[in-house]
Amino acid sequence: MDDVLDDAANEVMAKEDTGNQILQWVSVAALVYFLICAVGLIGSGFKTATGDEAKEMFEFATNPFAGLVVGTVATALIQSSSTVTSIIVGLVAGGLPVSVAVPMVMGANIGTSITNTIVSLGHVREKKEFARAFSAATVHDFFNLLSVVIFLPLEMMFGLLEHLGKMLAGIFVVEDASIKGMNFVKAATAPVVNTAKHSVEGLPDGLGGSLLILVGIVMIFITIHYVGKLLKQLMVGRAKDIMHAAIGKGPVSGIFSGTLVTVLVQSSSTTTSLMVPLAGSGAFGLKQIYPFTLGANIGTCITALLAATAADGNQAAALQIAFIHLTYNVLGVLVIYGIPFLRFLPVKAAEWLGATAAENKLVALAYIIGVFFLIPGLCLGISSIL
Repeated sequence: MDDVLDDAANEVMAKEDTGNQILQWVSVAALVYFLICAVGLIGSGFKTATGDEAKEMFEFATNPFAGLVVGTVATALIQSSSTVTSIIVGLVAGGLPVSVAVPMVMGANIGTSITNTIVSLGHVREKKEFARAFSAATVHDFFNLLSVVIFLPLEMMFGLLEHLGKMLAGIFVVEDASIKGMNFVKAATAPVVNTAKHSVEGLPDGLGGSLLILVGIVMIFITIHYVGKLLKQLMVGRAKDIMHAAIGKGPVSGIFSGTLVTVLVQSSSTTTSLMVPLAGSGAFGLKQIYPFTLGANIGTCITALLAATAADGNQAAALQIAFIHLTYNVLGVLVIYGIPFLRFLPVKAAEWLGATAAENKLVALAYIIGVFFLIPGLCLGISSIL
C-alpha cells in the first residue's frame, strides 16, 4: 500500500517538475524577446537624441585606448559582458561609429574575467587550494590581455576586424535586398519599439531619445539577469555534466564544450566560475581547463548576435559589430592556441601569479584593483590629456 502511495506521489511530483520547466522555458523565451526589444529601443533612442552628431559625441573615445578602458571598466562594474556588448550593439545601430565601438568590445572581454577572479578568493584560506584556484581564474585574464596586445595594434593599423566584420555582415545585409524585408524578429519586436517611440514623440528629441536609451538599458539589465538566473536553474546541472565529460579529452573538445556550455547558460562568467572550484580542489589541472575557458569567450558572442538581428536603425552596422566580437574571439583562440610559442604563455603567467598570490594575499587584491580599475583609469586620464 505504501509503495503504491509513494509511486503516486512521485508521479505527481514528476508532472509538477515538467510543468515548472515548461513555464521556465516560456519565461526565457519572453525575456529574450524583451532583450531584443531593448536593443531596438537603445538604437532608436540614440538616433533620436544625437541626430547626425553621434560621431562628434564620442570624439573622446576615438582614441582606441579610451574605448578599451570604457569597455573594461563598464563590464567590470556591471559584471556582464553580454549586457555591455548588447548595449554597444544598440548604440552602433543608433549611429555610434563601428571604429569607436571595436576597442569597447575588446575591453568587455577583459572586464568580464573579474567575476571568476573574485570567485577564486573564496579559496583564500587554504594556500595550495588558493594558488590553484587563482591560477585557474587568471588564465582567462592573461589570455584576454594577450589577445588585446595582438589584435588592437592590427586593428589600429589595418582595420582588420572592421573589414572582417563588414564582410560577414554583408552576407546577411545586401544592397537593395536587405534582410529587413524578411526579418521576422524585427517585425515581431516592432509593436513594443514603435509604442515606446510614439510615447515620447511630444518631448524634445534629446530628452525623448535619452529616455528610450535609459528604458532600453534598464530592460537589458533586467532581462539578462533573469535569463541567466533561469538558465542556471535549467542548465547548470547539464552544463557541469558536459564540462566533466569534455575536460581531459583534448583541446578541441574542451573549446567546443566551453562554447556550448556558455551558449546554454548565456554567461561566460558562469562558465569560467564553474571551473574555479574544480581547479581549486585539484580535480583538474590548469592545462586541462584552459581550452574550456577559451570556448567561453566564443560562446558569449551569441547574445550580441541575437541582439543585432532586430536592431532599430543601422542594422548593417549593428550586425558588423556583433560579427567583429565573434571574429575577434575566434581569431584569438586560433592565433594564441594555434601558435605553440604563444599557447601556454597565459598558463605560465597564471601559474606564477597564483603561486605569488598564495604567498602574499595582498598581491591578489592589488592585481584585481590594478588590472580592472587603476591601470584603465590611468590610461583614460593620460589619453584624455594627450
